Amino acid sequence: MSVSESNYVPFVPETAFGIWFLRTHTWEHHVLRVAINDLKRLVDVPLPDAPEIVDVGCGQGKSFRLLAEAFRPRRIVGVDYHEASLELAARAARTCQDELQTQTAFELLHGDCASLPLPTASADIVFCHQTFHHLVEQERALAEFHRVLKPGGVLLFAESTEAYIRSWVIRLLFRHPMHVQKSANGYLEMIRAAGFRFSERNVSLPYLWWSRAADFGLFERLGLHHPKPGKRRETLVNVAAVKAA
Repeated sequence: MSVSESNYVPFVPETAFGIWFLRTHTWEHHVLRVAINDLKRLVDVPLPDAPEIVDVGCGQGKSFRLLAEAFRPRRIVGVDYHEASLELAARAARTCQDELQTQTAFELLHGDCASLPLPTASADIVFCHQTFHHLVEQERALAEFHRVLKPGGVLLFAESTEAYIRSWVIRLLFRHPMHVQKSANGYLEMIRAAGFRFSERNVSLPYLWWSRAADFGLFERLGLHHPKPGKRRETLVNVAAVKAA
């Protein structure tokens, strides 16, 4: 059945559970904070003193405080398609400014990652955290990330792999476009093909308890399973990739 332009949605909408989960302490501190700290560590090119950051798929704005603390940006532009989440993101931006007394300016835009409402070469950093696996038009989204970055700008990309998204717990609680899910290597190849450069030192494959949905790391804690890098099913991939000149 064809989908008309008027009711087309460029991503698979989240479940009610998923929307609730994005408000939790676990999401902010065990997922977002850990990812941002890791991504910052992976950057090995100079960043501007007050960069302009575009947070694609910013959701409810839980990332704003963490990005402000990590990078001291001049401005954070949050883009999301879910208007109810953008309302909460506006509240998060105000709280961030009040509590941190930061000079960071915030702008929130309703938009599609595959057609960002932003000028070309306007951002120093594009932050894409756990957004990509929701997107249907992934190649177009990467092309847009590349377009809005300045030459030498950095894509901070943190994503769950196909192994995680296809696990029974995640399939039960969340909704995703299953036909576009990829392995860690699949995502890295896609990013490189889109005009970004990075080396092994710019990539990490975190192995965190929450990403092992089959048992949440229980077998390891009990000493019954000892997976080793290269022998395990990678569930997360983080990369700091630079827009090639």
